[in-house]
Amino acid sequence: MIDSQTIAANLATIREEITRAAQDSERDPTGIALVAVSKTIPAEGIRPAIAAGQRRFGENYVQEAKTKWPFLREEAEGIELHLIGPLQSNKARDAVELFDVIHTLDRTSLAASLSKEIQRSGRHPTLLVQVNTGEEPQKGGVAPGAVDAFLAECRETHGLTVSGLMCIPPAEDPPSAHFGLLAAIARRHALPILSMGMSADYPAAIQMGATHVRVGSAIFGARQPKG
Repeated sequence: MIDSQTIAANLATIREEITRAAQDSERDPTGIALVAVSKTIPAEGIRPAIAAGQRRFGENYVQEAKTKWPFLREEAEGIELHLIGPLQSNKARDAVELFDVIHTLDRTSLAASLSKEIQRSGRHPTLLVQVNTGEEPQKGGVAPGAVDAFLAECRETHGLTVSGLMCIPPAEDPPSAHFGLLAAIARRHALPILSMGMSADYPAAIQMGATHVRVGSAIFGARQPKG
């Protein structure tokens, strides 16, 4: 695990690059949220980022997040926790209770489970639909051509408010075409949030309209192996 000074320096560098990319695209840098992806990073590796002022964090797994964040939230105010990994329907209750933003709504059964838990708990996390812009069979997400119908179903059948879209472009493709596709779908539905861009391509995502970029290894270093 890299040291706290390096984490703070990495955060400062990424914030500067976000500002530069925004200004190059004639955008207001304050309209772009940095989600620090802390999956596989233990609490002691996350604390330096919190100390450096970072408050938005992304996790891939509900169970892993449950072991870290209740305690970290007691130590710092203003934490906003984002679920950016696949969500099983049977984990919907825990996800609604723990996360402030869920980026990976992508199927009818999950919409039904989230609706039930939102009504039960009274908590209303911000919901984003994951779009499989490359239509990769191994990836979660709604196919681009199915997004319109899925959004209507979320709203009309399940009573959900969807606030934006998320994508993970295919690793082998230039990402900007995928970001542009996601932005076009969001514009069509007047959705304000675009979660796109990771450590390798977030400046390109900002150029295409990203409001949330998900950066992990550029902050925390190489992934820790899952124990």
